[in-house]
Amino acid sequence: MRLLLIEDDELLGDAVKTGLTQFGYVVDWLKDGESARLALKTESFELVILDLSLPTLPGLSLLKNIRQAGNKTPVIILTARESVEDRIAGLDAGADDYMFKPFDLNELSARIRALIRRSQGRADPLLKYKNITLDPLAHTVLLNNTEINISRREFALLQKLIENAGHALSREQLMQSIYGWDDDVDSNVLEVHIHNLRKKLHADFIRTIRGIGYIAEKDTDAAL
Repeated sequence: MRLLLIEDDELLGDAVKTGLTQFGYVVDWLKDGESARLALKTESFELVILDLSLPTLPGLSLLKNIRQAGNKTPVIILTARESVEDRIAGLDAGADDYMFKPFDLNELSARIRALIRRSQGRADPLLKYKNITLDPLAHTVLLNNTEINISRREFALLQKLIENAGHALSREQLMQSIYGWDDDVDSNVLEVHIHNLRKKLHADFIRTIRGIGYIAEKDTDAAL
């Protein structure tokens, strides 16, 4: 799951990025509003963590800009501004949640999971597909109630495919969901991850669509 952190404080930004990476997220970090605006125009993120006091473009202006452009990515404001007026302004500008500094990293991670669930229209914290159960908190995968050894990247890839079951995802979309700007990856790494998932999970439901990418077949049992 790929997040965009927009924070100009070097120490705090580094701590948040490091901490969330340990929770299994892919975190890209920008330090000014204008760079973030351009990134959100061209790339996809599952969620944005936004400071309000940013150089080049204030956080509230950035938020209004992306909402006016139709970007529906969930946004958590993370700021030292604690007044009721600031909270109202942030939420009315399009934020989905609001947290104050200092904060607890575990709580931030829990709020991220909750917003992702809400954006996908599901309430269950577990992600279930056929005979597979994903636990985003524990980062575990069960196959027929038996835990399967799976890497962090494989987990993220499987989660992305299952969350979009029935919809084809391009190679670029999948790569963006599991790798950030700082990652140096081989050209065939996605194919290796897909191969590993198919082998470990007997995942014949992951189909290759030539010239497009991959798709997890729609879980017909879920509608029963």
